[in-house]
Amino acid sequence: KRYQKFAMKPYLETASMSKLKCESLPLISTSYNYVTEIFRFLDKAATVPPPLDQTCMVLPLCSWSLCTVTQVEELKILLRMFHVWASFVIFYAVAGQTASTFIEQGMVMDNHVGQFAIPPASLAIVSVFSVLIGVFIYESVLVPLARRYTGKAKGFSQTQRLGIGFALSMLTMVYSAMLEMKRLVTAQASGLRDQNVPVPVSILWQVPAYVMHGAAGVFAGIGMMEFFYDEAPYTMKSLCAAFAQLAVASAAYFNALVFSVVAVATTHGDDPGWIPDNLNEGHLDYFFWMMAALSLLNLAQFGHYSMRYREKTAS
Repeated sequence: KRYQKFAMKPYLETASMSKLKCESLPLISTSYNYVTEIFRFLDKAATVPPPLDQTCMVLPLCSWSLCTVTQVEELKILLRMFHVWASFVIFYAVAGQTASTFIEQGMVMDNHVGQFAIPPASLAIVSVFSVLIGVFIYESVLVPLARRYTGKAKGFSQTQRLGIGFALSMLTMVYSAMLEMKRLVTAQASGLRDQNVPVPVSILWQVPAYVMHGAAGVFAGIGMMEFFYDEAPYTMKSLCAAFAQLAVASAAYFNALVFSVVAVATTHGDDPGWIPDNLNEGHLDYFFWMMAALSLLNLAQFGHYSMRYREKTAS
């Protein structure tokens, strides 16, 4: 069922808070095969209260004082998924560089291949083809190979697939930073640091960055859609599928904030900052290294979290 009535109610939290001092009783779930051990304080919302006395004052039995175990478990799933969603804000902030700083970098590189001039923005098509080819390789080669070692039907677990995508995203920034260092060294050697002109470094050196970006999309981008749909509560499949677009939108605002902070923090007096109008006298490489560091921190915290994450097994 694609469209179902939204089952999560605001009274779940009310029912839980009203019985903080009540003793938790054994719960029996009908929609879920088990009661999870995380966020145990929410279990009280589904605890049948004892007769009213002075030690446990609860509201009259209604939706505001007693919830089903299914509602409690669905809220727990949403809370667990939020951590994964937050990781994708950094991931898409990095992915957003292909439509901004990558293009600016390409504009100050040699875009001629023979007699043909390559528009810097057109290299984004490399990422598209990387995704198309990468999906085929992933499904026909990597999944069967991984299935032999992991025994999983999909080859990789949900969190493993996302983690690989995050790692590739980080490597994209590392490569871009190294390429910008090479470009600035060439600009210095050619006496072009003060001139806003292309540097004699071929724009084709950007192709590997776009390829890695596409590969990251195969693992994390597509994997994110599967994760939010598969792990979502049954009554919220469509809602959780929209989390992906929410992550993209949030990453756009995060990128704008980062650019503003970098511009203010790195521009002082005659210092043009990291990302000036003339990239030849700036340090775009520092910005790429900063994004790589954020990606590394994001990968580390996601790895720590994924080791404790229990995929939904309810039927």
